[in-house]
Amino acid sequence: MSEESLGEESRIFTITQKDRDDFKRLDQYLNHKIEEYSRNFLKNLFDNDLIELNSDSPNPHIKLELKKMPPEGTIVQVNIPPPLPAEAEAENIPLEILYEDEHLVFVNKPAGMVTHPAPGNYRGTLVNAILYHCKDLKGVGDQKRPGIVHRLDKGTSGVMVVAKNQKCHELLVGLFSKHDLERRYQALAINRPQATAGHLESMIGRHPQNRLKMTTQLTRGKQAITDYKVLELFHKACLLEMKLETGRTHQIRVHLKELLKTPIINDPLYGHPNDDKRILGAAATVAIGNYEHPYLHAKVLGFIHPMTQQPMHFESPLPPEFQQLLDVLRGES
Repeated sequence: MSEESLGEESRIFTITQKDRDDFKRLDQYLNHKIEEYSRNFLKNLFDNDLIELNSDSPNPHIKLELKKMPPEGTIVQVNIPPPLPAEAEAENIPLEILYEDEHLVFVNKPAGMVTHPAPGNYRGTLVNAILYHCKDLKGVGDQKRPGIVHRLDKGTSGVMVVAKNQKCHELLVGLFSKHDLERRYQALAINRPQATAGHLESMIGRHPQNRLKMTTQLTRGKQAITDYKVLELFHKACLLEMKLETGRTHQIRVHLKELLKTPIINDPLYGHPNDDKRILGAAATVAIGNYEHPYLHAKVLGFIHPMTQQPMHFESPLPPEFQQLLDVLRGES
């Protein structure tokens, strides 16, 4: 086995026949070669697409699997991100506060803001902003994600709630785990569904070929349920409202793409932004411009306040980029 060190963040291994004789699984092999990291840590790297076949691999069609050893000569690259800070740092980032009391705060997250620090996004996140806004938030929940009880994808805008004390955090986590709340999203999607309303239900899990994606095309996973209805129909697109009964990673994006066949406009992971512009035409292309995110917005979040028992219901208006494209589609219909 030959190993080339690329500094502290990347390591490259070439699988030999002896490696194949000694190890039956790639995770066992890597755990042996990189002893300072646990097998669970390596699995997290794999799930985040940080273990990959190097471009010099003799067979580009090899499927990388942790439970199997690749063929002899396969080059495996392990990308180890720098460690997260022990605690997230406060940053003076403007926040749109929808409501706040001594227990929790509702915010309107803009598209492009990551919810909490992670490899590649240590600063500029909602957590960094919340820590500046709430000076005594440290120690509430996870120290790397203080106050966070749910998340929105980086490209998704809309209503979120953050806990300000440990008791409220625990109770909110319970609400979200039991789905005892109302969450409604709106999306602009390509195509027109056959039914104007429906119930989407499937298993969702990590995509076997692309670890950045989720998919319904598997036999094992977590149950995911989305109810949808069409709010408006356009020539080659539609405005949809989704109500979540579960909250799986990428749930709406996957269900609209794979089950309803209406991928969200401008979704770089589950759709084809360039094709979207070609289908929608010149005016929509101008409206989209250099916008980089899917047209998906968390419009409504509501539940019974876990501390005061008062009903909480907040709506976030569509962001300007979303409204601009919606106006164009309405004008062309």
